[in-house]
Amino acid sequence: MTTKPDHERAPAGVLEKIRANPTGRLALKISVAVLGAIVVAVGIVAIPLPGPGWAIVIAGLAIWAIEFAWAKHLLEFTKKHVLAWTHWIGRQSWPVKGLVGLATFLFVSAVVYISFRLSFGIDLIEVGRDWLT
Repeated sequence: MTTKPDHERAPAGVLEKIRANPTGRLALKISVAVLGAIVVAVGIVAIPLPGPGWAIVIAGLAIWAIEFAWAKHLLEFTKKHVLAWTHWIGRQSWPVKGLVGLATFLFVSAVVYISFRLSFGIDLIEVGRDWLT
């Protein structure tokens, strides 16, 4: 076995330097776990609201994947299936795309309605009726 001269070796990354120290390794694991949990929690709260709730959850999963093998596997699984879904939708006719879009709109609307109803006790349908009259 030959070792490469210093000038041929790839420089050690910041994470590898942190992991080289037992205290650094533990601090990194805890930091990644907490930061990932915060990002996932924000994403979960944002899912029923307009905006990128699922993208935020996946970003939190990507943060966890820095340190946790289970998160890395789950992230790869998610990427594979989102990519397959995106390709499948891309191959469909416009009427099918329209139906999928309508189903998605109805699903998101139901999630928003239920979220507001359960979280805030607000019936958006009643609010809409009151606003129209």
